[in-house]
Amino acid sequence: MPRVRFHYYVYILASKRNGTLYIGVTNNVGRRVWEHKLEILPGFTEQYHVHRLVYVELFYDINSAILREKQLKNWRREWKISLIESHNPLWEDLHTKII
Repeated sequence: MPRVRFHYYVYILASKRNGTLYIGVTNNVGRRVWEHKLEILPGFTEQYHVHRLVYVELFYDINSAILREKQLKNWRREWKISLIESHNPLWEDLHTKII
């Protein structure tokens, strides 16, 4: 029987270009970003209106994804902005491209 591969995503949301950033990890990035956009759960992204998906990384191992999420959360803001702009220089909302 073939082994099922799961996908995990580390993602960065922004309120606007160079705005407030949020970093998270999920196994369904389309659903999770939609939840942020609809402000279903109270918290940081609802309070600061952080809804634009600007960066995503794919992982096949949850532990690697969680490690990367923690790493990015500890980065300096300038490094996070450089990472985003190296893959998404216009800070486009990638959610529509993913779903």
